Amino acid sequence: MSATRADVLARLGPLCCLDDQGPPLERAELFESFGPVVVEIGIGLGEALIDMSAADPATNVIGIDVHTPGMAKVLAAIEADGRTNVRLVHGDALLFLDRLPESSLAGVRVFFPDPWPKPGQHHKRIISTDRLAAIVGRIEPGGWLHLATDIDHYAAQMIRVCGEHTDLAGGVIERPTGRATRPITRYERKGLDAGRATTDLWYIRR
Repeated sequence: MSATRADVLARLGPLCCLDDQGPPLERAELFESFGPVVVEIGIGLGEALIDMSAADPATNVIGIDVHTPGMAKVLAAIEADGRTNVRLVHGDALLFLDRLPESSLAGVRVFFPDPWPKPGQHHKRIISTDRLAAIVGRIEPGGWLHLATDIDHYAAQMIRVCGEHTDLAGGVIERPTGRATRPITRYERKGLDAGRATTDLWYIRR
């Protein structure tokens, strides 16, 4: 990280970041606003989170990743425009979800998660049967799950495990358009330039 981003992380991290482990969290501990809460698992460099949280300030967003430079970039954006609808977790998403009440989230988005491409690594994928159950359990009835990947065999796995989950209804969709839609990040642009197509999936919790 640059010295500037390291400074931002040191100053704002204690104010805007949540620990991935600890006692259960109450809604009032997370945000000043009582608007809907969305979790983004795997924010990368934070490009989607920054754009989408700015476009939809009424929605509160918790971004989770183990990637420190991305945390610093988001914190810099928070400081630049004074937004209060973003919190960050530098750590394990599944551990953090255990701190949230059941059925407490309006939605969860997982954009371009690590594909763990080797067959022996597929069990580490975040969208797998066991891990999906933990994610869906935190989404309120009528809430949504938005997935995106540019790895075809990972998209096939997402479709299979989400289709097998009895609380989910949905499937492949066209790329969302409109206010606060998913922006094209540098990671996705690299995939498109390499000839990889992106698959978006949208599910509603019954």
